[in-house]
Amino acid sequence: MILFFLCNQSTVAQKIKSPADSLIFNEANLSKNIPDSPKKYNPNIAVRRSLIFPGWGQATNKKYWKIPLVYGALGTTTYIFFQNIKQYKDSKNAYILATDNDPTNDSQIKQPYYSVKDQPERIKVFRNSVRQNIDYSVMFFIAFWGLNVADAAVDAHLKTFDVSDDLSLNIKAGFSPMAHTNGLSLVLNIGK
Repeated sequence: MILFFLCNQSTVAQKIKSPADSLIFNEANLSKNIPDSPKKYNPNIAVRRSLIFPGWGQATNKKYWKIPLVYGALGTTTYIFFQNIKQYKDSKNAYILATDNDPTNDSQIKQPYYSVKDQPERIKVFRNSVRQNIDYSVMFFIAFWGLNVADAAVDAHLKTFDVSDDLSLNIKAGFSPMAHTNGLSLVLNIGK
């Protein structure tokens, strides 16, 4: 009786559908059941874009609030660079006019250098410090551009990081083949 019951159950489970029905079933439900797979995000795109044009990497990562910070840092260093260039040209001309031993040219010296025209070494020291400030402003501009690229790279790599609430710590019994012992393990499942 039990054998008859098991054989009957197995034959019911093996009911074959006609190929035409399964074809219609698959075509009808193909577009409904298969979800769109998420497009893989490539962090290199954000890095390249940020290298080409500052802030483009942040826009690619959809971190729009960082774009004004990028332009603020780069704009400030650019402004300081051009101010230092102007001061350098003025101090250089003042030094040349102060050391040419021609008193008729002294009227062409701009302020604040005119008040120290009799001390050209002070003008020269100031000119050299302004030249150093030009170099510093260029270095800071390059550093801020590099930080812009690094920020875009870090944001792009962390864009696909799983921050779900599915964090669980389980105690699991297991066997260690290396030590040939049984034991307990703490297993932290992060994400899926």
